[in-house]
Amino acid sequence: MINERSRIIILNGVGSAGKSSIARALQAMTVRPFLHVEMDAFLAMLPPSMLGHPDGIVFDAVRQDGSPMVIIRTGEVARRAFRGMRHAIAAMAAQGNNMIVDEVMLSDQMAEYAALLAPFDLRVVGVFAPLEVLEARERQRGDRMPGLARWQYDRVHARMRYDLGIDTSTATAEESAVRIKQAFAL
Repeated sequence: MINERSRIIILNGVGSAGKSSIARALQAMTVRPFLHVEMDAFLAMLPPSMLGHPDGIVFDAVRQDGSPMVIIRTGEVARRAFRGMRHAIAAMAAQGNNMIVDEVMLSDQMAEYAALLAPFDLRVVGVFAPLEVLEARERQRGDRMPGLARWQYDRVHARMRYDLGIDTSTATAEESAVRIKQAFAL
C-alpha cells in the first residue's frame, strides 16, 4: 500500500452556490475515496436551544436596499463547534482520509485551516455565482432564510486566495467536479 498524504479539497462559497452538489459529483468520480464533510452537519450538532441564542448562532433578518438580508452572529458555543470541525478534519486526515469540505468560510478561518492542514495536500476552491442567481436558488430551495446569500456574498470570498475558482452559474455540478478532478489530478 502506498503511503500518500491525505488530500483535502475545501469548497468555499456562499450558501446555495452549489458546493454540496459539486462535492457529491466529485465523490462519484475520484479514483481514491473522498469523504464529504459538510459544515451544516456541524451546525446541526448544536442543541436547539443554541439557535437564536447569543452563545450559539443568531440569524437577524433585516432589510438592505429594500431586499431581505440575514446577518449571522456566532457566539462562543458555535465558534467552539466550528473550531472543532476544523480540528476534526485534521484528525480525519491524519488517519489517511481524503475529504471534500463543504464550507462557508471567512478569511480568518482559512488561516486556521492552513495551519492545521499543512501536513496534507490541501486545495481550496472558490465556488462563485452572481448574487441574483444565489438569491433565486435560495428562494427555490425553501430551506434557507431569504437574505443569507446577500449577507454572505461580500464576506465569504473577501481576502481569500484560491487554487481554483468555479462559477456555478455557467457550469453544472458535474462539469465543476470534472474541472476540480482534472485540476488536481484526483
